[in-house]
Amino acid sequence: MSLTTPIRTRIVDVVVPVYNEAHVLAASVRRLHAYLLGGFPYAFRIVIADNASTDPTWQVARELARELPHVRAIHLDRKGRGRALRKVWAESDADVVAYMDVDLSTDLDAFLPLVAPLVSGHSDLAIGTRLARSAEVERGPRREVVSRSYNLLLRGVFAARFSDAQCGFKAVRTVVAQALLPHVHDEEWFFDTELLLLAERNGLRIHEVPVDWVDDPDSRVDVLRTALDDLRGMARVARRIAAGTFRVPVPPRVRTARLPVGMRAQLPRFAAIGVLSTLAHLLLYVLLRDGMGALAANALALTVTTIANTAANRRFTFGVRGRSGLWRHQAQGGLAFVVGLGLSSATLAGLHAAVAAPSRPVELGALVGAGVLATIVRFLLLRVWVFRAAGVAAGECA
Repeated sequence: MSLTTPIRTRIVDVVVPVYNEAHVLAASVRRLHAYLLGGFPYAFRIVIADNASTDPTWQVARELARELPHVRAIHLDRKGRGRALRKVWAESDADVVAYMDVDLSTDLDAFLPLVAPLVSGHSDLAIGTRLARSAEVERGPRREVVSRSYNLLLRGVFAARFSDAQCGFKAVRTVVAQALLPHVHDEEWFFDTELLLLAERNGLRIHEVPVDWVDDPDSRVDVLRTALDDLRGMARVARRIAAGTFRVPVPPRVRTARLPVGMRAQLPRFAAIGVLSTLAHLLLYVLLRDGMGALAANALALTVTTIANTAANRRFTFGVRGRSGLWRHQAQGGLAFVVGLGLSSATLAGLHAAVAAPSRPVELGALVGAGVLATIVRFLLLRVWVFRAAGVAAGECA
């Protein structure tokens, strides 16, 4: 064997989950197959997992499996990306299992750095991250905001240390995947986030690889529905952590699941201030509504209550006193105002587009709904960014 011959001693299963992707499947799989065959140093197998497609995807997958020597195809009768990954990973005889999106948005040059630490035994899981400073990413502002907000939620609520839960470019040591899978409940888009949270909570090592990533303009992902499913998934995980059932029998690096330090004292104070701020917002909105219209009244009421909310949380939730940093804290808290204004304005505009003359109670109900999500984002911004140092100095010992 020459020194330049790849050492094909281990198997990597690369799963490509698909649903109604007949128009791109052949080109993507051939490109992936050629890339791995040409320069990947480990034996590999590409597994196309058809998620109950209703177009010719399954026929294309079977043709590719017959044509290409390292490709196989499986068909599932029910949809769900998590369901497809669970089936393939649970039955795999490879040393490492991985998956990537069929659009191949991630630069394939990142694949070897992704799996190498798993093959060597250095890490247990590996993920591509689009949020590292060295990553080069092209995507629209809506998906950028949604992605960063979601990962901020994970860091704030679960103290997650991984940076990008949603990137469709991940790998796991098979023995680790098969130990974790029985304890992962989600079958759809939240599957890999739950897997990562479970792994991290139980002391497993997660390796991150900065990736170059180009958004697919033809993506079939329903961003709003996926975001709501993710929030429901986070609530399920939080209940399991509170009940002490978010644990698995994995190596001795097991850590006790608990709320991030200091949050036990901060949450009740933040909630009380939030209720008062919401009531003040609604009262001001009602008083201003007739004189200046729905959107203008909401903007002015939200401006006043956001300033008061930031000041109250600065003093009572995060224990910051004195004038030092006051204006900087208000300016940083303004980002929460932008989020709240965007959500509430969009909600009001959508309501008025759907209903010719909605009643005041309906408008107020819509504002409360938008305010719930804005409140979650506000707490995480204040805790993780605006008052981070103050939390370490004061709130953490409360």
